[in-house]
Amino acid sequence: MSAAVAEGFGGPERVEVVRVPIPRPGAGQVRVRVRAAGLNPVDGAVRAGVFGGEGQRLGFGWDVAGEIEELGAQVSGWAVADRVVGLHYGTVKPLGTHAEYVVLDASALAPAPASVDDVTAAALPLSGLTAARAVDLLELAPGASVLVTGAAGAVGGLAVQLAARAGYVVTALAGADDEELVRSLGAARFVPRGGAPAEAVDGVVDTAVLGGPALAFVRDGGAYVGLIPGAAPAAERGVRVVEQEVAADGAHLARLVTLVDAGELALRVARTFPLAEAAKAHAQLADPGTRGRIVLTA
Repeated sequence: MSAAVAEGFGGPERVEVVRVPIPRPGAGQVRVRVRAAGLNPVDGAVRAGVFGGEGQRLGFGWDVAGEIEELGAQVSGWAVADRVVGLHYGTVKPLGTHAEYVVLDASALAPAPASVDDVTAAALPLSGLTAARAVDLLELAPGASVLVTGAAGAVGGLAVQLAARAGYVVTALAGADDEELVRSLGAARFVPRGGAPAEAVDGVVDTAVLGGPALAFVRDGGAYVGLIPGAAPAAERGVRVVEQEVAADGAHLARLVTLVDAGELALRVARTFPLAEAAKAHAQLADPGTRGRIVLTA
């Protein structure tokens, strides 16, 4: 099968598509025929060597949408040809979802949304699970004021929607040209990048990884949720500082799928590339004007 990998650290030019054996599922696993797979900023960080792995083949891809092709032993509740979405957790791995096939634990899968195609569905797993856990970790009462930084991004846009659905009054911090977009996602207030909210907020979901400047927007005793383990600022003024780390959670993913099919969670795809053009997709990843997920099709 074909798979996108890098044999060393560097820029998009290090990405190549190679032929590798088709993986077989073990106990508790399934093999998925990949139809679409999201390309995320974490893939660019893997390629750049942020997570290590020198001297190893680096595979890419966390998101997958496709159908089950083979069941491993001790798998129940799934059948061959079921449409699924899933998360392939892990930074340094020899193969990811940017391939024609991927093997995942059955517990990492959820039924694919019936209301969208595979390309759109591939924008859900990593961004959706990240945003959902971040909003859950706020642990504020309905009606609380919440600022989402990077609100026009793939994760930020989902966080805006989920925070508004949780009953929070959402302020979106994004580029000046993104006000109409973030308000359409549920933001009640808008702050252009480089600005500050008119008054302190009860909580921040810092998808833009601003760190200290975002923490400064939170009232004393409020909550700050970071998205990258180890990157959050030190707590101060009684602000509760927590960090989310995404996990492959099929049950939680299934709840998000339900929201997609109910029309309560909108997914955005910026561009698609065939797997053979994975290097071009990585180059697009660096464009700060990209709004929505880049998706590879296999």
